Order: sequence, then C-alpha cells, then structure tokens
Amino acid sequence: MINFTVGPVQSSEVVLDIGAEQVPYFRTAEFSEIMLENERLMKEFANAGENSRVVFITGSGSASMEASVINFFDKRDKLIVVNGGSFGQRFVKLCELYGLEYSEIKLDAGKALTREQLFQYDGQGYTGFLVNMHETSTGVLYDMELISEFCQKNQIFLVVDAISSFLADPIDMSGLKIDVLITGSQKALACPPGVSVIVLREKALRRLEDYPTRCMYLDLKDALKNGERGQTPFTPAVGVLRQIHARLKQIESEGGAASENRKIAGLARDFREKIQGMPFEIVSESMSNAVTSLHPTTCSAYKIFLTLKDEYGIWVCPNGGALADEIFRVGHIGFLTTEDNDVLIKAFKDLQERGII
Repeated sequence: MINFTVGPVQSSEVVLDIGAEQVPYFRTAEFSEIMLENERLMKEFANAGENSRVVFITGSGSASMEASVINFFDKRDKLIVVNGGSFGQRFVKLCELYGLEYSEIKLDAGKALTREQLFQYDGQGYTGFLVNMHETSTGVLYDMELISEFCQKNQIFLVVDAISSFLADPIDMSGLKIDVLITGSQKALACPPGVSVIVLREKALRRLEDYPTRCMYLDLKDALKNGERGQTPFTPAVGVLRQIHARLKQIESEGGAASENRKIAGLARDFREKIQGMPFEIVSESMSNAVTSLHPTTCSAYKIFLTLKDEYGIWVCPNGGALADEIFRVGHIGFLTTEDNDVLIKAFKDLQERGII
C-alpha cells in the first residue's frame, strides 16, 4: 500500500518502531525531558519566539480548534471566520455552539480569499479571527500575509489552524504575528493520529488570564501549568508523544523546518508536473505544498478513490458530501518519494487505458 492521503500519512521506520514498543509509564523525569524538548522544537519550527509556550492535547486537531475557541473568546468578542470548506465550517460550528458573535466569509470551493473580501470588515470592531491556513478539503492555501496585515491593522487576535500546513508550507508565527497556531500529529509530522498541538505566543498567554475556565479537559491554563514540568493534566497518548519526539529530532538533524518545507514542495512540484495532460483539473487557486486537489473531467472522483484502493493498493484522499464525486486529493506529506509519485502516475495511465478515466 502507498498512502497519498493527508492524514494519517506514511511514517518512517523510526516512528513505526517506537509504535511497536511497550508504552512506558509517563510520570517520570525521563518523559518530562521528552516533552520539554518537544516544546522547544515546536517553538523553533514555528518561529514562535523564546517566550512562547506549547500545549499537547490528546485529541485530534478538532479538539485543539475547540480549545482555542473556548479558552480565548466569549460573549465579549466579535469574530471573523473564513469558511472555504469543511474545516472552515468547523470553526463556524464552534462559534455557533458557544454562542459567539461572528461574521462568516464564505468562499466557494477552491477559491482564495481576496483583499476586497477581507477589507470590507476593516474598522468594524472585530476582536478575533479564525482561519484554516490551508483549507484541506479543497487544497486552498490562504494568503497569511494579507490576513496578518488586516489583523494587525485592526488589533485582532489571530488563531490559525495550520494542521495540514505545518512543515509543509513556510510558517513564521513571529513575523506574521500569529497568536495561536494549531497542528496535529498525523499530518506532516508523520506520526499516528491522537495528538494535536497548540503553540501560543506571549499575547495569547496574557489573554488567557482574562478569560474564565469553561471546561476541564481542554483547559489551557491547567495544561500550561503542568507543561512547566514537562507533564500533562491527564493521561496523554504517551506512545504518540514519544513518536513525535523522534520525528522532531529527525527534522532537526536534517536541517529543520525549512528543509522539510523544501522536501514537501519538491514532491508536490514533481507530482503536478507529471499529471499534465491527464483528464484532471486542479481545483485550488492557491495551492499548499501539502496536497493537490483534483477534479476529474471524465468520471466520478469517488470512483477513482475506490478503484485505486481496491485494485492498485494506493490510497488517495476522497471528499465527502457534495464534493464526493467532484474532488479527490493527492497528499505530498509523510514518507513519500518521487518514485512513489511514479507509481501513482502509472496507475492513472492504466486507468486511462482501461477507459475508467
């Protein structure tokens, strides 16, 4: 099997070997050292700054999206939410669930956010901004410099879901004045699912103290207090956190986040060059390195997904709902090579010869 989805993705042998080991007890100095180093490397790779902090949540990226909403916003706030797909819609749902006032910038599938769309909200008293840096359902990478400019001009607290962008696309928390950044273990970190990560810059740490605790498990104040000693409030996904540590150390030894960005960008570029002339249309106006979203012009996208899975041992990423037959996605994160791209291209050509696409 070759896995071209966008999570869970293929892992290295080092990560897989750790997953095969017995899970150790974690209330120890040894585990605390691992967690403190995890925090150091996450801060470094996000360029968050020395005084930033990192929280590791045992839960998917959606858990950290929810934690970021309920810990930093309440009825005092007025939010902007960019909704360009299923993950933008998730932020909308969270705002509705917690009774927050928000305005939704609704984008069609594959469309980028424009300056005109954004700056119509200029000077209107908004206090928070929620955006998925990369809308994974359609492959769109939003212009973070544009969003950062708008938020700085309006003194808006910026929360960025970079779950599928972290390590795949360049991210500079300090330069972009991102206050909260979210990612997950199963994307470009290339570990099993089960852990999401929240990086908080100084402004977020100060703001946290002004907002009341509204939950137990996702209480970031409690998580930060425990994190000072390299621990978590509750039993974490110990095995996954050990795998994250090995992966972060591997990235560090291979040149850091910039090197990982280049590798993933190279895989994406190689794939996009090789599909030229095939009966696919690229959906996204502005693409992340993490994934290429394709609209097949001759058959159902979901049929391609099923045929590749069942007959070729290749996983691509389907879409659900209204996009199920319209778009499938090919990921470029995880332990993939250009030779793996060649295998997928060969399968596409075989499907053409068989008259399936």
